[in-house]
Amino acid sequence: MAVKDTYKTILSPSEETLFKDRNSKFFGYTFPVETEDEVKEHIESLKKQHYQARHWCYAYVLGKEYEQYRANDDGEPSNSAGAPIYGQLQSYDVTNVLVVVVRYFGGTKLGVGGLINAYRTGAQNALEASHIVEKTIDIPFKVQFEYPLLNKVMRLINDYTVTIINQHMEMNCVFTLAIRRKDSKKVINAFNEVYGITLLEEED
Repeated sequence: MAVKDTYKTILSPSEETLFKDRNSKFFGYTFPVETEDEVKEHIESLKKQHYQARHWCYAYVLGKEYEQYRANDDGEPSNSAGAPIYGQLQSYDVTNVLVVVVRYFGGTKLGVGGLINAYRTGAQNALEASHIVEKTIDIPFKVQFEYPLLNKVMRLINDYTVTIINQHMEMNCVFTLAIRRKDSKKVINAFNEVYGITLLEEED
């Protein structure tokens, strides 16, 4: 089984989108997020922007492994808003993304089926308006070596397309590097096999 070492996300918020159904308005938004605090900030900001709206429903997925998610109906009938929004996040296979659909009630009840369709469409429109990119899951590692080995280290970095995150160069050099997960064992072993290069433990 191949090692999964990519994920899809967005780098910037989407343009505002609008879906209407029987005078109710559903404004859709996406935001790149990495923490629950960022989620709260975006929702609070939208509540100030749309202070006359009735509902601010949302769903998000966090983590490069898609490991954390939440859906919120914000007062709409259970599973009629957050779940269909989350379903669109799954359909587009994205993470570190928050989708919010803001509803202005138009005076006519839509019923649970109508709400599910409206929130799903609102989320879909917002994701369609987003620029989705694929990123790699990279494994960081740290190497220490004496300056005369620099050329050999740089050759390994270039040969294996290793990313330099940080470098501290004196007589005793320390490089923090990153490599795609699927190549990590092979590349780390290649560094480990060179006499004079020491692999350092990553600090938490």
